[in-house]
Amino acid sequence: MDRRVNNWYAGSMGRPRRFDENQVLRKAREQFWNQGYTATSLDDLMAATGLGKGSLYGAFGDKRQLFLRTLDDYRDEQLSGVRQILTGPGTGLERLSHLLDGAAHGYANDAQRRGCFLAGSTSELHGQDSEVTARARTTYQEIQNLLAACVKDAQEEGDLAVDVSPEEVGNLLLAVLQGIEFLAKTDMDASALIEIGRSALANLPCP
Repeated sequence: MDRRVNNWYAGSMGRPRRFDENQVLRKAREQFWNQGYTATSLDDLMAATGLGKGSLYGAFGDKRQLFLRTLDDYRDEQLSGVRQILTGPGTGLERLSHLLDGAAHGYANDAQRRGCFLAGSTSELHGQDSEVTARARTTYQEIQNLLAACVKDAQEEGDLAVDVSPEEVGNLLLAVLQGIEFLAKTDMDASALIEIGRSALANLPCP
């Protein structure tokens, strides 16, 4: 290799990045979230992040790799939030109520009513990208597990009947969460979204 080329290559590899990676990922996520994966172009990502093609691809790979990275970060954030609520203070039933109320408020307070980034991406790319579908399946299974554990706590505390499967109730509540997410996209009023979650809990079998 020509010495000048070799020196440039070595210098480029050792040059520190002059941007905040987390900030770039947040901006890229917003672009994908607002416009969808397919409709988002490289030019869109460059405009959203303020980075050139070389910097974007050098740091994150191609468009798909960047997208999967933003999706993984979103999944981690969402799971962390759900886990914090469902394993936090309060009775099992109070924690379930907190989660459902929080989801209703969160989706309703998004001015664009975009819903869940993971759910929207899975709907768009189902049948086209198995990795996206697999990420969604794993994420929702983890949420269902957390819900089931919280239901079991409520049973042990005497607030829910013990003759029903925690896993089945967890699946039901997961479906309620997803229903709230979808209905928020129809511009349903926040109070109505909250009532859906509270009604679901009120109709669970009591001792």
